[in-house]
Amino acid sequence: MERFKAARRGARGNGQVPEHPGPPPTGFALLPWLLMGLGSFSNLLQGETPNPLIAGLGLLAFNSLYVYLAFRAFHKEKREAASTRVALLLMGLVTTGLALGYGGTWLLFFPLLGLATGAVVRGPRLGRTGIALAAFAGAVSWFRDGGDAVNIAYGTFLSTMVTAAILSLSEAVRDLRAAREELARQAVEKERLRFSRDLHDLLGHTLSVIVVKSEAARRLAPRDITAALAQIGDIESVGRQALTEIREAVTGYREGSLATELTRARSALSAASVEPVVRQSGTPLAPQTEALLGWVVREAVTNVVRHSDATRCEITVESGTGRARLTVTDNGTGTGTGTGKVVTRPAEGIGGTGLKGLAERLAAAGGSLSAGPSPRGGFTVTAGLPVEPAQLATTGAATTPRAN
Repeated sequence: MERFKAARRGARGNGQVPEHPGPPPTGFALLPWLLMGLGSFSNLLQGETPNPLIAGLGLLAFNSLYVYLAFRAFHKEKREAASTRVALLLMGLVTTGLALGYGGTWLLFFPLLGLATGAVVRGPRLGRTGIALAAFAGAVSWFRDGGDAVNIAYGTFLSTMVTAAILSLSEAVRDLRAAREELARQAVEKERLRFSRDLHDLLGHTLSVIVVKSEAARRLAPRDITAALAQIGDIESVGRQALTEIREAVTGYREGSLATELTRARSALSAASVEPVVRQSGTPLAPQTEALLGWVVREAVTNVVRHSDATRCEITVESGTGRARLTVTDNGTGTGTGTGKVVTRPAEGIGGTGLKGLAERLAAAGGSLSAGPSPRGGFTVTAGLPVEPAQLATTGAATTPRAN
């Protein structure tokens, strides 16, 4: 109920026209039907009803039970509670007593009983319950007055089934709207996560390369202006490429390339006075696999340049039957992101936004990522992924940053 009201207030506050999923989820929607009992109430006030005290108490009991059931019918837990079923049974006994004792307009309480029954009883038992209640109402009407039994039975059955159908449909619509809003919220959260990962991976690496090459240009300028200008030209090229990549990331169409990232890795490592050693072997990789491994190369090399204080970095790409493996190892003494921690699950074991985000991406594609100190010193990042696109497809299409 509160969620329904909040949604309508939010829609009005945003200048939107709120949707109308059916009757408001409150018992007030069922109270106007009590007007069907005005005839009996009028007879009671005019003194046309024998034993008015008993009739008045019966009318009060019926109305009280009806209101009680009406306000419990819109909450599933309350609707299915034992106290609700007991109240419905008591309402049936009161209705039967009033109908047998007074007949006439008092028989119209049976359709009201059917309405309360339809509001409370849902599911596979509803059909049998509606038929049994209609037959019982018709039998009591025939026994008491002899006529109009068919109309009472029909009215009872119709009120039972129509009420249940309308309330079930409106409840289903509200549940669907809630599910749609939750899916929309998850989609927004997913896109925010993708965008934050892309910005981290793109800007972290690019800015690191620009800083390293700027330092190299500053060192070279006094003694070798040609080499310094070459570094400045690289900075311009990296900056332009970064602008293109950021535009692609914003629109969600960023595609990684392992060959491109390996080339950039050589350039960035060389500018940072780190000897790059790149080895590739095995079968060609699927585009999805290459894209993810390219992101791993970018992040790992960025950490080597920024944190490792290394003089040598080895990048090895191996692809065999079913799996591809990428290893980035340095001989540094510094601390990279996530040093000393090995990934067993994406949510644990790797610190830092970059490696943690990559671990989640690889896990979504059926792969794995580990990072930690090498036995011979330095730091190692290892990634494994399926080789064939069909294997990636079974884990979802989220193998590129735009799917995260």
